[in-house]
Amino acid sequence: MKKLLFLFVLVPAFCWAQSNFEKAEKLFHSKKYTEAQVIFESILKTKPSDVKTLDYLGEIAGHKKSWVEGASYFKKLTELKPNNADYFFKYGGCLAMHSQEVNKLKAFGMVGDMKAAFEKAIELNSKHVQARWALIEIYLQLPGILGGSESKAVSYSNELAQFSPVDGYLSKGRIEEYFKRYNLAEKNYMKAHEIGNSKVTFQKLYNLYLNKLKEPKKAQELKRKFEA
Repeated sequence: MKKLLFLFVLVPAFCWAQSNFEKAEKLFHSKKYTEAQVIFESILKTKPSDVKTLDYLGEIAGHKKSWVEGASYFKKLTELKPNNADYFFKYGGCLAMHSQEVNKLKAFGMVGDMKAAFEKAIELNSKHVQARWALIEIYLQLPGILGGSESKAVSYSNELAQFSPVDGYLSKGRIEEYFKRYNLAEKNYMKAHEIGNSKVTFQKLYNLYLNKLKEPKKAQELKRKFEA
């Protein structure tokens, strides 16, 4: 009898949690992040280690540019799911975005955790594209005295090229553009666009012509061909 009574108490509570979770999901996908957040947070109070709820809350924090909050959710997810590469990438990404909001001294102090998170993502998923892009940016933008390194950026770019030729050429173009070697950047962006012919590859080459090489005719011709 006690077991039966327990079941009657448990089932409505479970159904409530499920219906609220589904409601919060629908709000999230409708981009009603604040409303979804309130429900997800109420669910988290009763289920503090629920992976899906934590993931949604981390995503909402990202949409709202609450990077410290997002980092705390994704850090917990890396502890709950230590074999999930994307959680390490998202954790590192929140740290990277937050580092742009603080003074340089504090930002430099965060670099070690960022690198560790992105490197772990690659360790868990050898073909993780975004983590390599993140490391390329870190090594490009850090001063040499603090660990910045063109050669390390190139190394990650070469790794990208092995399983994603488009990203390989785009990242090489990015490195050349960063060091103002615009003609070499153009060659790499052109190769990326020849292979990918996507909005991303078009935009990179178009922006280079327009803003760096100051060749508006080339930019307009590229635009005409892409739109055709």
